[in-house]
Amino acid sequence: MPWSATVLTLFPEMFPGPLGMTLPGKALANGLWSLEVRDIREHGLGKHRVVDDTPSGGGPGMVMRADVACAAIDAVERAERPLIYLSPRGAPLTQTRVKALSDGPGVILFCGRFEGVDQRAIEARGMEEISLGDFVLAGGEIAAMALMEAAVRLIPGVLGAADSPSEESFSEGLLEYPQYTRPQEFEGRPIPEVLNNGNHKEIAKWRRAQAESLTALRRPDLMTLYEKGKR
Repeated sequence: MPWSATVLTLFPEMFPGPLGMTLPGKALANGLWSLEVRDIREHGLGKHRVVDDTPSGGGPGMVMRADVACAAIDAVERAERPLIYLSPRGAPLTQTRVKALSDGPGVILFCGRFEGVDQRAIEARGMEEISLGDFVLAGGEIAAMALMEAAVRLIPGVLGAADSPSEESFSEGLLEYPQYTRPQEFEGRPIPEVLNNGNHKEIAKWRRAQAESLTALRRPDLMTLYEKGKR
């Protein structure tokens, strides 16, 4: 069975969006993964398919109802796939989690809107809350696309080179080293000489040193974890 993603959203027309293009789109067309999009509003209440209500205790905005959210979730065949709610208060998405998701059977992604989803739905259906970072989007759709692309590109056969993901940022706890290609010199900036000498041992050593230096400078939090892992 191919890796399978089901997206629950109020805006199904947003998909596949960028996922239907380039390598993920080609892999989707070739059956390396599948995408199912479900409209949450199909489970809305009454003539107008209402999905939200005012926050209990007062406050701005609207909250998605627990009964509507759970009805939409229950209509999906879960098949051991994790149920993920894209939320700014969730645990940060990491490459380690992405790899675990990619190695599994797939995901079910719940895209919230408004002020969020009734907490009782999150608890009753065991949603895993995941965040892309410390910022807020209008809804979970863009976050869902980002998570799916990150996971899909790790599926064997999606990328051209089999070892491409192994040397990327976060693959070993470090940011990726700088990359270069022709021309040999650009605006007075030459390619580092070590990359031209054909000594793969020296190249690997240079790349590791560059990755460590960049990580220490830009992501000291990652560098601390990396150093602990070396002990």
